[in-house]
Amino acid sequence: MSATAYLKRLVRKLEVKQVESDGELSYSEGFLKVITIPPVVNASDAPSRSQNEDLYPVPPERRTWAMLNYVSFWVTDGFNMNTWEIAASMIDSGLSWWQAWLCVWLGFGVAAPFVVLNARPGAIFHITFPVVSRASFGIWGSLWCVFNRAAMACIWYGVQASLGGSCVLVMLRAIWPSIENIPNSMPASSGTNTRDFMCFFLFWLISLPAIWLPLHKVRHLFTVKAIIVPIAAVTFFIWCIVKAHGVGPIVRQPGTLHGSTLAWTMISSMMSCISNMSTLITNAPDFASRARRPRDALWPQLISIPIGFGIVCFLGLIVSSSSQTIYGEAIWSPVTLLGMFLDNDPSHATRFAVWFISAAFIIAQVRVVIVTNIAANSISAGCDLTALFPRFINIRRGGYIAAIVGLCMLPWNLLKSSSNFTTYLSAYSVFLSSIAGVMVTDYYLIHKGHYRINDLYRTDKGGWYSYTYGINLRAYAAYVSGIVINVVGFAGATGRPVPKAAIHIYDLSFFTGFAVSATIYWVLNRIFPAAGAAKTFQEVDHSGMIARIEGIHEPEEPEKTQSADETESDSKDGISEIVLAV
Repeated sequence: MSATAYLKRLVRKLEVKQVESDGELSYSEGFLKVITIPPVVNASDAPSRSQNEDLYPVPPERRTWAMLNYVSFWVTDGFNMNTWEIAASMIDSGLSWWQAWLCVWLGFGVAAPFVVLNARPGAIFHITFPVVSRASFGIWGSLWCVFNRAAMACIWYGVQASLGGSCVLVMLRAIWPSIENIPNSMPASSGTNTRDFMCFFLFWLISLPAIWLPLHKVRHLFTVKAIIVPIAAVTFFIWCIVKAHGVGPIVRQPGTLHGSTLAWTMISSMMSCISNMSTLITNAPDFASRARRPRDALWPQLISIPIGFGIVCFLGLIVSSSSQTIYGEAIWSPVTLLGMFLDNDPSHATRFAVWFISAAFIIAQVRVVIVTNIAANSISAGCDLTALFPRFINIRRGGYIAAIVGLCMLPWNLLKSSSNFTTYLSAYSVFLSSIAGVMVTDYYLIHKGHYRINDLYRTDKGGWYSYTYGINLRAYAAYVSGIVINVVGFAGATGRPVPKAAIHIYDLSFFTGFAVSATIYWVLNRIFPAAGAAKTFQEVDHSGMIARIEGIHEPEEPEKTQSADETESDSKDGISEIVLAV
């Protein structure tokens, strides 16, 4: 066999499952795997083309997420170490405990509507973020947005896995205290040691099987975590209060800030919460696409996000306050505090309690590597990489690629300079907020719910979303504008001297990025109207693609398809009425 023939055979082996093609594809069609879903209903329909299954609108049998699944998703998503420690920097900056807690409630409460707004196209048309972004940025223009999101997902995967490794270390210490004495065989240049790398690798390995689960089934992991992790967190909470004989001094510590300094510190603290959610705001359609009904992705998310994150932050505040009584200093990291409980020859009961709580945090972090690594990282990276390389990558393969990148990037080295790393990650929310601003404006104010789903998979000039060579220049002008307004303030955040006004603009970076990109995009579309721009709000697929999918996957009622009026009626669950009223 020649080398060329062997290479072609290897390429065919690497291709993911596709719908059969009816003919040769152009280069652009071969890259995107452009389709009209077969079988076609009418002879007048366009010829079918090949398509990566994971870019399809989700078929009815995979729309399995009900209201309870979204509630458990968000309530349990808050139970991770990031949320537990989020108030630490707020207290250190001079806020009192209740001011910090208020910022958490307000921050995540403000983030929730953005999640719901951007999730809406996914809930209505059952398409993921990479496909939704094509409507606003263009078939080819969306690839930059998808790449940005995929890169961030891979970085966060590694960071969260590194945090999970520290949980594994504490759990193993509770079982085998001698693990502390493992000799180090790794060079200093590696940035870690044998013990810590072993724990990181074990956690990374534990996470891999869960990536195999398809997105419509992974909801069962949330149910498991919703039972185990809150029990462990409340146990930890009560244990620390009993051990400290009270709630500690932090809850009696007054704030030290007043006037405008207090106001801007609280605003900055709120923005840190919103920035923490920016990745989930951007890729909100990924999970909403699995909703049984649009309303299932509306009210549960709107209510559960502030409640879930607010409760976890409160537990972290009280536990850290109690730790100050026990050890003379506030220990914000739950893993560090659990490790300190294992010092000085602890009792068997203490070791078991530490093992149970640390195991629960491993579940929490595994879900972060499977939910804010399925929600924000693993599945998001899978969806994004699927759109970038649809011929060879599906969601499952993309998740494993994110895991490999997370391992190879040596995330423990990033966390060593945590202040700089956090600054740059916070700045990245500016890029994501500008993307979200364009997407939300396009759906609600430009196309006003009118989609041609079939055109989201077409590269020819006849499609609504072909724009200028597949790139919507209006969207990119707005996107860049949303970034530019925060550039000077970002320079100030890295230590460079800049005007105070620029710092305040950057303190509001998510809002300024979102608002500027949304405004510029709306103005440009008023001057240069886009194809498919609508005058009235109605959530409908003009191509009939969604109706055909439901017809294909519901053979017992082949004659029944949803009309535009029925679609509009089904989608009236709150958002559509609000938009129509506005």
